[in-house]
Amino acid sequence: MKDLNGRLCLITGAASGIGRATAVAAARRGMRLFLTDISEDGLNETVARIRATGGEVLDAQALDISDYEAVRAWAERIHGRYPSLDVVMNIAGIAIWGTVENLEHQDWKSVIEVNLMGPIHVIESFLPPMVRAGLGGHLVNVSSAAGLLALPWHAAYSASKFGLRGISDVLRFDLERHHIGVSLVVPGAVRTPLVGTVRVAGVDRDDPRVKRLTGLFEGHAATPEQVAERILSGVEHNRYLVYTSADIRIGYWFARKFALPYEIVMRLANRQFSRLLDAQQRNTVSR
Repeated sequence: MKDLNGRLCLITGAASGIGRATAVAAARRGMRLFLTDISEDGLNETVARIRATGGEVLDAQALDISDYEAVRAWAERIHGRYPSLDVVMNIAGIAIWGTVENLEHQDWKSVIEVNLMGPIHVIESFLPPMVRAGLGGHLVNVSSAAGLLALPWHAAYSASKFGLRGISDVLRFDLERHHIGVSLVVPGAVRTPLVGTVRVAGVDRDDPRVKRLTGLFEGHAATPEQVAERILSGVEHNRYLVYTSADIRIGYWFARKFALPYEIVMRLANRQFSRLLDAQQRNTVSR
């Protein structure tokens, strides 16, 4: 995959953020694209932007990747014209954070269905034809730093991202004999619309302290364009773990090499977040 020019590439989550940036960057490399997102307006804007600069979008379909039948129908339509694809990128995702007493059943269900079952639907529908074609290829799964580390309030989100990491870890060995590479992308802070829209169960997003934390997060966040370049470089060099920032690489190394200090840091982080939650609850009661 050192030369991406002319390769057939599917990207989910292409309407905004990392998905859109990756689609634009892939088009610049000459890849021929199949794009999807649940947001039809955003998807159309991405398609228009790519085509305006001479890029090639072969198919764009607005759909919910958690809907297996919709993904399957799209795959059948694509494979009716193209027997197999060269690169499949699972980028679409949602984020809901919160402590276990504040998360509702629907929160857990939504995150798992989109972030874990969605990529599974795509893998089910597009990887077997790639295997049967015998031409090799590449699979990209975008997990998260929360798929490597025990970040506070991330239980539901981490369930989905650790799950995607597990799938990727198995598939990188299962698919090797078919010359299909696997990349697991583990972004830390990324400056996308998700930062402003992520719902934190039980937390008031308008609280000045929460806004200050959000500002700190965005202050050292990578841009979607930077992440897109890392993803495509990972494909070109058949790299399994694709980091988007040095802090996550160091944090994961620290967690593996220094178990006890890692536990201490995580406990301190959770206590700090708990103080914020307790303070908000006290303010609510006082009102």
